[in-house]
Amino acid sequence: MKLSVEFPSVSYREGPAAVAELARAIERIGYDHIDIFDHVVMGVPIEGRPRGPYNAQMPILEALTALGYVAAVTHRVTLGTEVLVLPQRQPALVAKQVSTLDTLSGGRVRLGVGVGWQESEYEALGEGFHTRGARMDDAIRLLRAYWTDAEVSFESAHYPTRSMAMEPKPPQGGRLPIWIGGSSEAAYRRVGRLGDGWLASRVTDPASAREAIEAIHRHAEAAGRDPASIGLQSMVAPPPRDAAGKTFYGSHDAVVARVAALKAMGFGWVALNATAIFQAGARSVAAITGELERLHDRLRAEVG
Repeated sequence: MKLSVEFPSVSYREGPAAVAELARAIERIGYDHIDIFDHVVMGVPIEGRPRGPYNAQMPILEALTALGYVAAVTHRVTLGTEVLVLPQRQPALVAKQVSTLDTLSGGRVRLGVGVGWQESEYEALGEGFHTRGARMDDAIRLLRAYWTDAEVSFESAHYPTRSMAMEPKPPQGGRLPIWIGGSSEAAYRRVGRLGDGWLASRVTDPASAREAIEAIHRHAEAAGRDPASIGLQSMVAPPPRDAAGKTFYGSHDAVVARVAALKAMGFGWVALNATAIFQAGARSVAAITGELERLHDRLRAEVG
């Protein structure tokens, strides 16, 4: 299996050198990929605003900026977002940022995108929350146009573009992979029609996984695409929201069993959440590194 690590923003508390140290360690250990989580701002609970699943003071490094730093201190491991909330960002700027990151990393970028869930974040960034699905589809198409075409003209109610150029193109060009997160029928349709892979975060059992994968494949076939070309990645466990979730990574047996189960469901990639490893008791970069190394060795030996 391909093994990814969702990078812990909390590592910044030990300074920039510790962030670089952890990125190099993940590559040295043998992981295949590093993903970084995305939120720009978090809504503080107030009257009329429901409490979100995360503490509003949770530290979150800006994803594309952090990946540029990680790219500079690594050489082999691929780099991505899990997931970038694309419709709350201006897509031409994202196209430029990702193209630059791919250029300076030597073609190592996989962009993960999603529509997000936090209406207050959209409001703070000046973007409409209720049109995010339609804008997501247009944004994905526009990214690929900028990465492929010498001159871009794009008909869109949301992002009309007339005779624009963007250079340099990413080394991967329009083939730069875009993987899509989500667990709704709309997300499955989007993966099947537009995505290079699905980023699952809340797979609970084989039956629900099978239903989701079958839906993705059905939409791919309807779009004239080969379903087998669409990659599948799942988080080993959902982001922790309660005490039980925060202790999951404390049991390596449970992690290995879960990865084996995900492989049996058809996932070729899994992502280990290093922030959850921190929450489970590895309270320093050195401790997180040790846990990641022990988990990697067991997963390679017992799962493949």
